[in-house]
Order: sequence, then structure tokens, then C-alpha cells
Amino acid sequence: MATATTTFVTSSYLKRAALALSHSHLLQTNPNFSLLFTHSLSFSTSPALGASQTVQALKGEVDNLLTGAGERSVTKEVKHILEMARRASLRREVLHTDFLTPPVLKESMQVLEKLADVKAIAQGGYPQAERCRVSVGHPEELTSDPDIISALSITGNFQFEPCSHGDFLGSILGTGIVREKLGDIILKGEQGAQVMVVPELVEFLMSSLDKVRNVPVSCTKIPLISLDYEPPRITKFKTVEASLRVDAVASAGFKVSRSKLVDMISNGDVRINWNPVTSKGTTLKSGDIVSVSGKGRLKIGEINSTKKGKFAVELIRYL
Repeated sequence: MATATTTFVTSSYLKRAALALSHSHLLQTNPNFSLLFTHSLSFSTSPALGASQTVQALKGEVDNLLTGAGERSVTKEVKHILEMARRASLRREVLHTDFLTPPVLKESMQVLEKLADVKAIAQGGYPQAERCRVSVGHPEELTSDPDIISALSITGNFQFEPCSHGDFLGSILGTGIVREKLGDIILKGEQGAQVMVVPELVEFLMSSLDKVRNVPVSCTKIPLISLDYEPPRITKFKTVEASLRVDAVASAGFKVSRSKLVDMISNGDVRINWNPVTSKGTTLKSGDIVSVSGKGRLKIGEINSTKKGKFAVELIRYL
């Protein structure tokens, strides 16, 4: 996860690009995520910009804003958020997204930096939160961190039947809530789990969630300051590979055979930056996150070329 880098562009370019977004038929509606992971952005534009200039904004400038937005699905979500930001700024209101996946969050914050008269705040509820909500609006309206995240404690007797992240997630979704309304789930072992959720669904979950797998549970709202989390435990090591293909690097990172990793890719068990991998030949770059079902996550660190034409790759394994 990486913190967005501030990029300044001319006021006229920004204003024209913002208006171009409003005419796009495609639009609607770090790695440091920190406490109340908050990243504030604010820019001003020149009032001298004429209406004739903005009306003639080019679609190419919209494309420039979205350069490097990654997967098509990520780009589509980022466009929705850009339109939300444009509308919030023009109407002088504050709007909020649902919980975003890390790739969408990262790309959205990077692109929002390039828009004039827009402030954006991302919050996950606690340090290292992966899934965050973004609030957007005019800087004069968005003056503090909105109260847009609630936390629930899910408790039960898990001593003889430990439950996984998937067990808690599946039970919550089983109540009818969609994934976008939920943030991170913090496992607490025998004590259960803590979950981030949009405030408007707190009462519903407290009354609807009564079991996780076969364990009866109760749900209680808790303040964010009471969240009990720990920084992720990691181990770092290096590998030297002939290529940066995911099957080569990930097999070394997860200590499995290359053929086994290829099978896992075929089964849809491997993701890069939370997007499913469809080809074993997909190449990795510094900063990528590789996750494998049942194995955990791996971050690609620094990559250097060796004298023999191979690649020395730093790997960061989340334990």
C-alpha cells in the first residue's frame, strides 16, 4: 500500500478536465493506510477561466487523469468517484463512498489530487486498515473528518470452534448486507472478531447476526478507540529469479513449487493487488501485493538486476 504523491497541474487544465468528467457517459454516482487513515487534498483554481474554455474540455484530458489506473474494473470505480467528487464540489456538499478495496482507494486518491477545489479524506477506522471510505467535497465544506465508520464487536464461545475471516465475512453477508458496506474484519481468536461497518447498518447487524458458523454470537457497538489491533507481522527475504513472472516470484515467496502455484492460478486462488490473476506469465513490479488463498499475502519490495541478467527481488511476507 502506498501513499499518493502530490502532483500540481495548471488550473485551466484541472478545470477543463473536471468539466469533461461531467460530460462522460461512463460516469456516475499508504501502501500506508493509517489511523483514521486520513489523506487531505486541497487545491484552488483561477476565477479567470472562461466558460467557453471549460465547455470545450477534451476527453483526452479525462484519460490523462486516469492514466495508470490499472485494471478496467478499478478504472470504472475510480470514474464513479471522480464524478461524485465533481458533483460534491459544485453543489457545496460532502459525499461519501462505500468501503473501497485498496487498489481503488489508491488510484482514487492519486487522481483526486489532480482536481481543483476538491478535498478528499480516506478513513479505515484504525491504522493499517485496508478497506477505507472516502469523503469528498469542497474544501470549505469538508473541514473535519466525517463520522462515517462504526465498529462492532462480535463475541461468542470460539474456544472449541475457531472461526476464520471467511467464516465471519460469510455470516455477515448472509444477513443480506453487501460487501461494500463492510470494512476490515479484525480477528480476536477465542474472543471473536471486530468489524468495521457503515453506521446506518449497525442496528441491523446487531439484531440480525446471531451465529457464525455453528457458534451463537452477540454483536455490540464499540467506539473506534476501543479497537484492538496489532501491526502486521512480516518477514523479509530475497530471491533471485530469471524473470518477474508471478509463477516464479510467488512460488519462491510462498515456498511452494512452481507447478503448484500454476495450479492455484488456474483455480482462481491467486490475486495481484486484489485482482484475480488469469495468466501465469503476468509480470510483477515493486509495490505489488500477491495474495494466495490459504497462504496469505506477499508484497514485492525492491527489484534490482544482477550482473548475470537476472532479478534480485525483495519479498515481504505477511505472517
